[in-house]
Amino acid sequence: MGAGYHDQTLVMSVDRKKATQNPSPLLILASSSPRRKELLSSLIGHFSIVSVDVDELLQHSEGVVRLVMENAKLKCIRAAKLHPEKWVLGADTLVAMDQEIFGKPSDLKEAKSMLLRLSGKTHQVHTGVSLQNLSSDVDLAEVVSTSVTFKNLNSSIIDRYFLKVNPLDKAGAYAIQTSPEMIVESYDGSLSNVIGLPLELLANWFEKYLPKS
Repeated sequence: MGAGYHDQTLVMSVDRKKATQNPSPLLILASSSPRRKELLSSLIGHFSIVSVDVDELLQHSEGVVRLVMENAKLKCIRAAKLHPEKWVLGADTLVAMDQEIFGKPSDLKEAKSMLLRLSGKTHQVHTGVSLQNLSSDVDLAEVVSTSVTFKNLNSSIIDRYFLKVNPLDKAGAYAIQTSPEMIVESYDGSLSNVIGLPLELLANWFEKYLPKS
């Protein structure tokens, strides 16, 4: 069942209790995204960040779900080869509707066009995550998808929204964690996944695979 904005606030619903393990010297986040850093910090206390430069795939014959998985794995393996003794987490997020990808807009005109096309409709946010440790021969990859339904929007609403959110560095030209009541009708699935990391899945992975302190 979908979760309406008025039924539950759009804040992290994941238990923010720190994980009992302390993988601070072991885990690397292969991303420079401040949003992913903040999300991951709600699960574990300390980790390293390594920004990797990879040639991401722009499309995949099997669709957008496979595309985000492969791009997450590309980022992860690049960092894992540099640090084979450590656990490495890679991620990739895409906004899509009917297999059409809504990336980061090049300017405000394109950003407004994106939101108008998403207006009153349901789209999907797919995040591929990859967790690897070459020395332990662990290679995990999964895609988590969340459906987001927008309210009926118009140019005036979008202009006001852009006063609160800079859409140019965000896939789909919006941030669900900022003033969602202006544009979001409901969502179905993991909220943190829309922001950039599916914390529910990662909590399970970390509990099962990361060394305990």
